[in-house]
Amino acid sequence: MTDHDDLATGGPVLDRQARPVRLDVQGRPLVPSRVAEEQPTPLRDTFIYVSIVALVCGVIAIMALELGTPFSSWVVRLPVLVGGACLLAVTVDAIVRIWRSVRAWMPVNPSTARFRIVWLVVLVAAAVATVAVMLAALVA
Repeated sequence: MTDHDDLATGGPVLDRQARPVRLDVQGRPLVPSRVAEEQPTPLRDTFIYVSIVALVCGVIAIMALELGTPFSSWVVRLPVLVGGACLLAVTVDAIVRIWRSVRAWMPVNPSTARFRIVWLVVLVAAAVATVAVMLAALVA
């Protein structure tokens, strides 16, 4: 097995330091790469299909806006409301799944759990933005 640094000729030589990882008797890392999901979320079987509905509604709304339809038109408002509801359901499902992942990773590997918290914050912000756009569609 060769390092990618060995393949480059004439370039700088990198001084890499190995990351200290505790190993078991067979030399495998003690920290697992995955934590099993114990409780599936409610949308587990329909997650992709609900996402597709949200995607199609978004395409319709954006296309109508690009063609000059005002935001107050039902051609825009209806897809925004239906797609927003689907997107909100998928986002809340993902928030629940990632929150459970954070709780599962915290005793095993806290740095991985903190990284998942970043995902959680981004999804909560996306959910708030989705609700704001849906409210704007309702009052338009």
